Formats: sequence, C-alpha cells, structure tokens
Amino acid sequence: MDINGLIEQYGYAALVIGSVAEGETITLLGGVIAHQGLLRFPLVVAAVALGGMIGDQLLYFLGLRFGPALLQRFSKHRKKIRRAQRLIQRHPYLFVIGTRFMYGFRIIGPILIGASRLPPKIFLPLNILGAIAWALIFTTLGYLGGEVIGPWLHNLDQHVKHWAWLILVVGAVIAVRIWLKRRDDKRE
Repeated sequence: MDINGLIEQYGYAALVIGSVAEGETITLLGGVIAHQGLLRFPLVVAAVALGGMIGDQLLYFLGLRFGPALLQRFSKHRKKIRRAQRLIQRHPYLFVIGTRFMYGFRIIGPILIGASRLPPKIFLPLNILGAIAWALIFTTLGYLGGEVIGPWLHNLDQHVKHWAWLILVVGAVIAVRIWLKRRDDKRE
C-alpha cells in the first residue's frame, strides 16, 4: 500500500489523534490533504475539531482536578498566570474560545481555565465552539496552501523512507541529549 492509500484509510483517525496532541500543524496538513482529494474537507474539519476539543477538555479536567498544584510548578510565570486568571474571571467566554488561538496558551490555557474553577457546563459548549472555529480556519488555510504544497506532495511517496530514517535519527539525538541532561542534573 502506498502513502496515499494509508492516508485515505487512516487519515481521519490520525487527524483526531494528532490534533489532540499538537494542533495547528496537523490541522494545516489535513487541509492540504483535503486539497489533494485524499480526504473530504468537511470530515477533516470535523476530525481536527473533535481532536482539539478532546485535548482541551482533558487539559481542562486536569486543571480542574490538579490546577493549583500544577500551577505552582510554574513559579517563574506567576505574574502571567495571575494576569490570565484575571482575564478568565472578567471575560470567560472570550478567553475559552481565544485560548486556542493564542500562541503559547495551547496547553496551559485549558489548565488555567480548569484551575480557575470555570464550571464545566460553561467550558464544554465554548470549547466545542472554539474547536470548530479553529478547525475551520486552519483547515481552510491548509486547503488554500495545498496549491503551493501540492506538487511537492506528489513526490513525497518516493522520499518517505528517507524521511522516516531522518526522523528516527533526529529523535534518537534528541533522546540522547535529554538523557545526558537529566544525568548531569542528577549529578549536581
């Protein structure tokens, strides 16, 4: 089976899983793939919205349950955290929807919202609305970008093995660096 067959078969599931963990890159890539005709645009939007919503919902519940303890670990950013908490109290609707679009708040935003004790009955519908808007915007950008990236993707199938090896090597280098840093930190 070639890469296109794999995308057609597992693409939507990969988009859901990828957008739980990451976000914009996966969503843009989903738009590009929809432009190529391998996946359907509305289903790409639905898949990445679902993944984004699930990811933020999990982080929200993490913040609701363990928020204060988690936030204490970010002592360097105490001022920013307090400022964000004040914004959540003053403009909860805008903050919940806008967190998804704020650089640097993709992970910490839902945790802050949960820690602020915003009720789940308010967070859930706003999270769904924000996820749909976010998915639609970034999938559309990816779809439009497909014009530029499209010709390159046709040659991708030939280079998949090379990319896989490159990713493995880079991953191994990063893992070794992390291991060495932790080992050095333990010695100090």
